[in-house]
Amino acid sequence: MTLKYMPPKKKVVVILGPTASGKSDLAIALARKYNGEIISADSRQVYLGMDIGTGKVSKRERRLVPHHLLDVASPKTSYTVHQFQRDARKTIRAIQRRGKLPILCGGTGFWIEAVLSDVALPRVKPDKRLRAKLARLTTAQLYAQLKKLDPARARTIDKHNPARLIRALEIVMTTHKPMPPLTGKTNYDSLILGIQVPTKALEKRIAARLAKHLKQGMIAEVKRLRAQGVSAKRLIDLGLEYRYLMYFLQGKISKKRLTEKLGTAIRRYAKRQMTWFHGMERRDIRIRWITTAREAEKTIIDFI
Repeated sequence: MTLKYMPPKKKVVVILGPTASGKSDLAIALARKYNGEIISADSRQVYLGMDIGTGKVSKRERRLVPHHLLDVASPKTSYTVHQFQRDARKTIRAIQRRGKLPILCGGTGFWIEAVLSDVALPRVKPDKRLRAKLARLTTAQLYAQLKKLDPARARTIDKHNPARLIRALEIVMTTHKPMPPLTGKTNYDSLILGIQVPTKALEKRIAARLAKHLKQGMIAEVKRLRAQGVSAKRLIDLGLEYRYLMYFLQGKISKKRLTEKLGTAIRRYAKRQMTWFHGMERRDIRIRWITTAREAEKTIIDFI
């Protein structure tokens, strides 16, 4: 029997963790030390002009290390996980051809898993009529409909995010099939480093980060996006900072309530991120949890 030759899998490093855990700083340090380039895996950092609210790395940091898939889409449009899967894989190949190490860094677990998995996600173009129809439903109604049509996707989605619920329903209603399940099978030889931060310490980081972003001009950023033609509804749909900042600018909540409600929402989001990451482990995707940069360096030396 003739054995089919299987080319060696290309090495990819992944750095994931909850918001405010220090992913970007670690990725930059490792990329500088081990000849790497960074691919952002954040579902909102792909959008132009959404810099402070998403915690996007600065221009100075981008000069230290090449960063990819930042600022690749207008916030007026929707950049899908299918597009990210395609673009990230293309970027990984380009980095590898340059003889460098691709480092996929972010907190959007579904997007990270989509890149690593050998499953091809369905390509479904936006359907304006269907979206307009679904937009008339409440978030609870959207979630109930998704549970009925694609229960597996409903178990992993953010059920409080109407934009993601509508997109998930758009896919299943257009293809008449549930989203194909992601598996632990991959085309890459990947080292997945997860940053683990104790709950109390992470909550302090989240509060400090929020205060810093407000001081840096996060409110002015949302006003600028509105002036550029990004609708209030679109900003609300983008969630977290942009949702509550829009509520503040609409006079629905006070400055004090803005800080309180946004802090609570970000902490809950961090918990949902960790739930997804632990779900990855149940899908046979091994994550090596670390607490320090030194641990990361030791692990990456053994890997490369």
